[in-house]
Amino acid sequence: MGRAVAAEVFVIAEAGVNHNGELALARRLCDVAKSAGADAVKFQTFRAEDLVVPGAPTAAYQSRQTGESDQFAMLRKLELSEDQHRQLQEHCAGIGIEFFSTPFSEDAVDMLVRLGVKRLKMPSGELTHRALVAKAAASGLPLLMSTGMATLAEVQEALAWVRAARGNTDDVAVLHCTSAYPAADEALNLRAIETLAQATGLAVGYSDHSTGIEASLAAVALGATVIEKHITLDRTLPGPDHAASLEPEEFAAMVRGIRRIAGMRGDGVKARRPEEEDAARVARRSIVALQDIPAGAQLTAAMLACRRPATGIAPREWDQVLGRTARSAISAGSVLQWDQLDG
Repeated sequence: MGRAVAAEVFVIAEAGVNHNGELALARRLCDVAKSAGADAVKFQTFRAEDLVVPGAPTAAYQSRQTGESDQFAMLRKLELSEDQHRQLQEHCAGIGIEFFSTPFSEDAVDMLVRLGVKRLKMPSGELTHRALVAKAAASGLPLLMSTGMATLAEVQEALAWVRAARGNTDDVAVLHCTSAYPAADEALNLRAIETLAQATGLAVGYSDHSTGIEASLAAVALGATVIEKHITLDRTLPGPDHAASLEPEEFAAMVRGIRRIAGMRGDGVKARRPEEEDAARVARRSIVALQDIPAGAQLTAAMLACRRPATGIAPREWDQVLGRTARSAISAGSVLQWDQLDG
């Protein structure tokens, strides 16, 4: 996940808690993530008692989607055991998609390390949780750090904790995010992707909570090399995140768009592309003879014009051509070449 612009974009299907606590539904989410072309499917690893005090309120969107006002009770229903994690990991290995998860406690980090995941994702809500950030960093695994609700100073502070825990920020990517579900267009602030890249020197990505696929496509055009988007089988299912998720066909359309746009980004160097050579020959101009020019004649502006094709002296050399003499006769309509001129 280095800073250099990558042609490839790592696409994460965020299953999150859209399994509704059902292992069979979790497996189906893995299947549709694979079919849609995602590189990885990500879950969330927590125990309610490690995360929230009983009676803590739900967010407005959570209450609206679940009818549950008690966050502890809601999360208790959405836990996955270590054995269920293992079964999902094995299922993903069997179908050929990477499985990983977001740890919400230090014990969760240990569990995911035991399972042998290839990377960890730190959620926006834990960016200021120093102990958890340090624990995840100390694992040595690549880190994806979501930055919803954060100031740039908070992002830099969290990265300092990572460096303190493992000596560097190699294999760390920061993901711009707006922590609203769904996030309105005017709240997305996609230009912050460029800000994060410039300020941190790290790979950047986007954790997309907007509706539709446009924001993720725009993020890739702005330089995101990681895209995370919620996936669901059906947006009308009960659960806190289904309404802000993509259904399988929509997710597949997003992945196709991402792959195409990633291929369009190029290396950023403004130069003629090999594919433009043929167009350059026929669309640009050369200096040509407007009339027959006898050998020894001194070239004047009245004798010359600029016409297609671009197979001779370029128009930018006009002033260098005037005043030279013709080595031999030049026929009207001829494209001038340097070896035809003296002086």
